[in-house]
Amino acid sequence: MAAPAVFLSSPSLSLFTFPPDREPQPLAPPPSGSSVSAPPFTIPAWLFSAALDVKVPILIASLYAISVSFLNAYNKSSGNKPWRISKTRAFFWFVVAHNVFLAVYSAWTFVGMLNALKRTVQSPAGPFGLVGTVDSLCKLHGPAGIGNAIIYSPNSSQWVSESPSKVFLSEMGVPDSMEAGRLWNEGLAFYGWFFYLSKFYEVLDTVIILAKGKKSSTLQTYHHAGAMMCMWAGIRFMSPPIYTFVLLNSAIHALMYTYYTLTAFSVPIPQVLKRNLTTMQIMQFIFGASFAAFHLFVSYTMPVQVLDVKASTASLASAASTAVSSMAATASSAGVAGLLKKFLFRAAGEEGLAENVNAPSSLHMVTPRLVHSGEQYSIEYQTISCIVTSGQAFAVWLNLFYLAPLTVLFVRFFIRSYIKRTSGVTTQKSRGAAENAGRDAIKGVERELYRNGGVNGSGVTGAVVEEEEEGEEKVNSKANGKMNGKY
Repeated sequence: MAAPAVFLSSPSLSLFTFPPDREPQPLAPPPSGSSVSAPPFTIPAWLFSAALDVKVPILIASLYAISVSFLNAYNKSSGNKPWRISKTRAFFWFVVAHNVFLAVYSAWTFVGMLNALKRTVQSPAGPFGLVGTVDSLCKLHGPAGIGNAIIYSPNSSQWVSESPSKVFLSEMGVPDSMEAGRLWNEGLAFYGWFFYLSKFYEVLDTVIILAKGKKSSTLQTYHHAGAMMCMWAGIRFMSPPIYTFVLLNSAIHALMYTYYTLTAFSVPIPQVLKRNLTTMQIMQFIFGASFAAFHLFVSYTMPVQVLDVKASTASLASAASTAVSSMAATASSAGVAGLLKKFLFRAAGEEGLAENVNAPSSLHMVTPRLVHSGEQYSIEYQTISCIVTSGQAFAVWLNLFYLAPLTVLFVRFFIRSYIKRTSGVTTQKSRGAAENAGRDAIKGVERELYRNGGVNGSGVTGAVVEEEEEGEEKVNSKANGKMNGKY
């Protein structure tokens, strides 16, 4: 007999279809108060589904990109002068409130997702080892425990249970929103949905930059528009790796917007902290996207309950025969008892009561229900893929396509902002050597990145790097001025 094991295999080509299958539809999170781990408040199911209509992110992303292009042209035509509102005290406090809100919200999301993972992810030291861990991360619906997951089957176009003798679907044939134990109901549906909506709110980063009369870079526009679509795909198709994006990016955002809050009050930030923050963003992209892509290749064998048709048929036939005999005996005894009652009532002169004997009562009618007590199951080891629907796969490779160029832009920004800027303040004598060393370092970074199959990244970034970009020319000009004055 086979044993539980985790292994790598090539994903099925059926997963890479565009457009992806529309089914299954996204499932709303549990209502507030339904369990100990239920969300703090209820998201109406209709609102949850409406926000995940594909037209919502496409429309908002398109309007955002068009508006930025128009406002960039307007700022250029006006000599990049700050808007009048940007010089007001109200605008300053708006910026502060915006940054504080996103810092607090991101920290709240990170803590919520971290707790959800602690509750649902099985330890590799558990009874099923690594298989139990992988199963708890790959299968988002159903009760906790290996073999208890509820998965969507593209072949039958319906939700199925890995343990039909123990797990029941809701009346609508979908996983029960009240069922606790796996990541979707334990927090991913709730925190992930709000994290998706936060991508629309984050466009205010661009509004703040434009209001100061500055240009919103291609990186900024590409980032925000792409983030909307990527988070939409992950939540809409309930793709398992989306938890990585929510967890990592919310942690980075909490730090990043705290940094922006401090800079709004002109608090001096050491250069090493700025550099480390950008490094963390780049590492987030590389690790997260690689980990997400890894899900496409992961499969595992696990014990699954399978209906034993032959044994079940014999058992059900025996049970049916017994039930028929029992009902016949009951009906016979009921008939004799009924005749005796009719005779006694008529002897007492109660003809009306005698006529009502054996008449059906609407208050006590019972609807027949099929009982599956005779079904018998056997345990078989089956191979399960982590990603099973084209929608889940679509969310993964959409993020990969989005993050590859984004990571390149961030590496370019890192080199321009920190490596070249550092070399700019060196002495004239050592400047050539520093530039050569920096150039060699850049080639080394590019060589390492592209040798590993291209640049990848993780999750949806919320970085707003324009603030440092806008000060780059000032720093370089000051450095050049000092060097010119000195030499």
